[in-house]
Amino acid sequence: MNDDEAIVEPSRLAELTETWRATDPAFAGWAKGYGPIHHDDLVQWRIHGLIERLTAEGRSSDLVPPYTLLAAADRLAAAGIWLTVHQTYAARVHLDGRPLAGEDFKRDPQGHLGGALNIVPGYVGYLTANAMTGQTRSWVAGQGHTVGAIDSVNLLVGNVSAAHAARYDVSETGLTRFVCDFYSAALDDRGQQDSPVGSHVNAHTAGGISEGGYLGFTELQYVHMPLPGEQLVAFLSDGAFEEQRGSDWAPRWWRPTDCGLVAPIMIANGRRIDQRTTMAQSGGIDWFVHHLQLNGFAPIVFDGTDPAAFVWAILEMERCEEEAGRTWRRHPVPPYTIRLPYGVAVAPKGHGFYGEGTNPAHNLPLPGNPRLDAGARALFNEWAHRSWVPPADLSCVLGHFQGHGTSGRPRERDHALAVRDVHLTHDVEAPARPVPTDRRARGTWTHASPMRAVDDGFLALVEANPQLRPRVGNPDEMRSNRLTRTLAALQFRVTDPEPGMPESVDGAVITALNEEAIVAAALANKGGINLVATYEAFGAKMQGSVRQEVIFANHLREAGRPPGWLSVPLVLTSHTWENAKNEQSHQDPVMVEAMLGERAPGSRVLFPADYNTAAATIAGVYRTQGEIWTMVVPKEAHLPDLFSADDAHTLLDAGAIDLSFARHRAENAAIVLTAIGAYQLGEVLTASVRLAERDVPHRVIYMLEPGRFRAPRSADEATLAADSALVARLWPASAPARIFVVHTRPETMLGILGPLHSGPTTVGLGYTGAGGTLDVGGLLWINHCTWAHVLRATARVAALDEATMLTADERAALDGRCNPTGIVVRAPRT
Repeated sequence: MNDDEAIVEPSRLAELTETWRATDPAFAGWAKGYGPIHHDDLVQWRIHGLIERLTAEGRSSDLVPPYTLLAAADRLAAAGIWLTVHQTYAARVHLDGRPLAGEDFKRDPQGHLGGALNIVPGYVGYLTANAMTGQTRSWVAGQGHTVGAIDSVNLLVGNVSAAHAARYDVSETGLTRFVCDFYSAALDDRGQQDSPVGSHVNAHTAGGISEGGYLGFTELQYVHMPLPGEQLVAFLSDGAFEEQRGSDWAPRWWRPTDCGLVAPIMIANGRRIDQRTTMAQSGGIDWFVHHLQLNGFAPIVFDGTDPAAFVWAILEMERCEEEAGRTWRRHPVPPYTIRLPYGVAVAPKGHGFYGEGTNPAHNLPLPGNPRLDAGARALFNEWAHRSWVPPADLSCVLGHFQGHGTSGRPRERDHALAVRDVHLTHDVEAPARPVPTDRRARGTWTHASPMRAVDDGFLALVEANPQLRPRVGNPDEMRSNRLTRTLAALQFRVTDPEPGMPESVDGAVITALNEEAIVAAALANKGGINLVATYEAFGAKMQGSVRQEVIFANHLREAGRPPGWLSVPLVLTSHTWENAKNEQSHQDPVMVEAMLGERAPGSRVLFPADYNTAAATIAGVYRTQGEIWTMVVPKEAHLPDLFSADDAHTLLDAGAIDLSFARHRAENAAIVLTAIGAYQLGEVLTASVRLAERDVPHRVIYMLEPGRFRAPRSADEATLAADSALVARLWPASAPARIFVVHTRPETMLGILGPLHSGPTTVGLGYTGAGGTLDVGGLLWINHCTWAHVLRATARVAALDEATMLTADERAALDGRCNPTGIVVRAPRT
């Protein structure tokens, strides 16, 4: 129960609201509601108090009288319900409200109607709160499949993207085309999706910033989205609450000092697709309120069928946060104890249409297809008519939501989060390490951890760009993964810092043993500068969240609105080969392979091999926008410095480079050894030394970014494709023997590098799925990609005598006839 409900008895509420209705015609006119929109005594009491407060504060607005605006919101919500049910079922719209005939319905109705109907009053409440205060808030929807309602309301009020504006208007013709485009699945003359209306939030949804196709990720992200001075309304779902429990930690991350105002609102309709939610089974709203309180929230329960209740909840949550922020700033002494407001909008699923509150409401609530079923048709016409607003009334209503010019605020399609355009003020890099000229001479190598370059480079950029809010997402082991300087400077965000630890109430490092939660902190901070670092094997837990970002960013590019947030590095370290000691659970390159499968430029995958290549790569990330750079970076402290700073930049620009110091009689070479990955390069270089000793002509290539050598799958990928002259020079037709030694599974990488194949003389070595408790050499051995395996493969594809390449003992080890330790595999260090 909310505090105000406990203070005011129901009988007193009824008495007060009756008095206000009798003495204030404007209040009474709104209080009557409209169609399926009703206002109970509690909502009326809350709204009366809200209007008094806003008036006393002199808050600006779009200059529409508040009760006139609220009455318009009732009719807009009703019209939104009316149009949304037409989207699912109808092939024709009659603005005059007359019944539809059988042929006016779709042959194959589609849509997530229940969830869409539940967000109509919420989205209308959001628009109304903006108009009432003269402020355009941002919004995000965790259930992207409710987009039908959002698109419908946006179309009615003229808050549309360019694609929608060119195709639809509020006429019978425009609305008919709009509902027919919903789930039309038609292709245009270019073979692309014809309709700009999607089944989920897409690049043409006005103000859309996330597809919402993966339930639960918005719940993790919303708290990190707005910058100070910004406001966000996040529509969440009780079904998604089951997906990602890291959302319970939002109060631990929100700070009035570096976060904007957030109004998280769960649409609590109690049902998923097939049954009640676990929340409903566990005790319902009372159980959830207790759960929220235990986790540091201040829950506010309200009527989720009433747009006015949403208006009150949004503004009340903002008021609470502003007051708590002022108190904290006056006395910022740990422990941090601010409770984050959280709205719980209670509604039957599919409110406003037949079947509300039942399981069929999720998708198609009618008992049959109204095109073929007269009973279903009668039900549709009856329930749709309850929400119908006469055209003359509707036209007047819609004007009340188009006063943006009066208050000088942007339209909701252009809210702050939707128009991010972030650039570095200063572009800096980690200092380059000197590299010996004679890199073949024994003992001349210098050594460093590539992760130190990531640490140095990221922190340098953060310190040079103090206007950008930093966020580091890390599930564990910042220090062991060598992000020590970043941690010391930015510190873990905690509520009660432990003495002597790198912890702070306002720390910028978000750490929890939950990969989905920590990657959300960086992906959501689109107005700042970000980094994510994790064990490679556990990066797979982030895939859904990262993939959603890549998809949406690429779709924005295709729509002509490229994303403007700084690209984010996903640093996979303590990687497959370095985790040789930790069993196969820690030995998995699947995240890299998955990200290679996603389309560039949204997804790019790179394999820095030493300090300078890591330094060039981490700096390169932030010169781009709207991309996820998956970086596989070794943390080993003693990896040799192989590339000069100039080499590293050439490698970043080109995608691959010829190692001149590892050539042998290159002009006659029929053999090209290509390495992808630091440890793979080490094995290839060892094999190269033996080939040179045997006077076998060959060349060694290091490939940093394999995706640039694939056959482009889109026009955007073609712009990143490696130069054809470079490809011809590195893998000439005169060198048909091609051995690829790769960090990933060889089958995956060879598939990506199809254009570089030379037929049966191409072979790939890499991770074969073998693992255990080993060392690096042992893991390389059991996966058949040591230097000796490279030589055996080379002899086979180049038709060389293996006996001239390998000693008898080495061949015996490769054949499994003797222990390879000390022969092929270096003995483990003690």
